[in-house]
Amino acid sequence: MIESKYLKDNIQNIQRLMTIPGLKEFETRHLAKLLRLSKIKEYSDGELIIKEGDEDPWLYFLLSGRLTIKKNGIEIGKINQVGEIFGEMRIVDSLSRSASVYADGKTICLGVDTSAKGRLATASVEERDARLDFLLLLYRIFAEYMSIRLRATNEELIKAKSKIQKLTELTDE
Repeated sequence: MIESKYLKDNIQNIQRLMTIPGLKEFETRHLAKLLRLSKIKEYSDGELIIKEGDEDPWLYFLLSGRLTIKKNGIEIGKINQVGEIFGEMRIVDSLSRSASVYADGKTICLGVDTSAKGRLATASVEERDARLDFLLLLYRIFAEYMSIRLRATNEELIKAKSKIQKLTELTDE
């Protein structure tokens, strides 16, 4: 993995973040905060990004490339949409990583260090309110992505149960 230093909240970096679909709703001031917690991470084909069972604090946005998600060594999904979030479940529920994520070809991600909350330390009530607005927006984006994934998982579950039911009917005959 090749990793940048924490990013600076300059106008060029903010403009780049605005091109990421999941971040289009963020205000410039919120994107500046996100940048101060972020690094660009580049992975080679097959390289491990997230390890199942780990408790690291990183949240990711896919900038380019593809990802393969595995649970107990079994592939359970792929991600190939620029701007898609991954690693958010750990941030939301504070449990260990539920699956491993691997680069599928050269892959570049924006990694957000959620343990670096001190980098967003605020003093005034107004600044604390702005921080809360930022966190609420981030959690709303998490919720939208998780809802999309849950719907897709439900569809897969229905297909699998339907196949099992048909196979059970065939074996009962």
